[in-house]
Amino acid sequence: MVIAAGGRGRRMGKPKQFLSLDGKSLLQRSIEPFDRLSDIDEIVVVVPRDHRPKAERIIRRAKLRKVSHVVTGGTERQHSVRNGLLAFRQEPAIVLVHDAARPLVTEREILAVIRQARRSGAAVVGVPVKDTIKVGKAGFFTRTLDRRTLWAVHTPQGFRYDVLVHAHRAAQRSKYIGTDDASLVERLRIPVAIVPGSYRNIKITTHEDLAIARILLKSPPARALASR
Repeated sequence: MVIAAGGRGRRMGKPKQFLSLDGKSLLQRSIEPFDRLSDIDEIVVVVPRDHRPKAERIIRRAKLRKVSHVVTGGTERQHSVRNGLLAFRQEPAIVLVHDAARPLVTEREILAVIRQARRSGAAVVGVPVKDTIKVGKAGFFTRTLDRRTLWAVHTPQGFRYDVLVHAHRAAQRSKYIGTDDASLVERLRIPVAIVPGSYRNIKITTHEDLAIARILLKSPPARALASR
């Protein structure tokens, strides 16, 4: 398990992984469900260099016992994840990558991704897009995409360890920067399975997202995951 917490929070004005959500940092909340699961053997956390002591204090005080290393991130999220992949005590068969900015992920979603990654070698959790999506250029719309084929992809994302490491090395050689780990695997023409997730698994990017997360935290989760 790699927790990607290397962002510097330019849009929020501070590193968002350390923002508080009802008394706990986003970093702590994003790690806790993985730390509880017996399926997870080891967790590596990636943070900016100057925030490593703070992250280590949070992990120690929260008694997150499966965290083996807190390592320094890179200039891009992709570089941070690669640093995390190389820090395991022992190479795993399956590795998950999760963003610390998604503190509401559930154990049910995590287990679903693990199962699918074991079956197919690459899996992401996501939800069907509800909005109409249009492509625009120079202030005008040029076309409307078929919403029935569109998914908003979340984390965790799960892969065979050797597949993801190979994908990162291939991207590094070609100086390609992807938007997520699945995009690196897709470049190798390896199919990535979609696991239906929950609309609650939001990414904290703005102050409005944080306010929504506080509301969601106090409401019971839906019994079923998203589906078409």
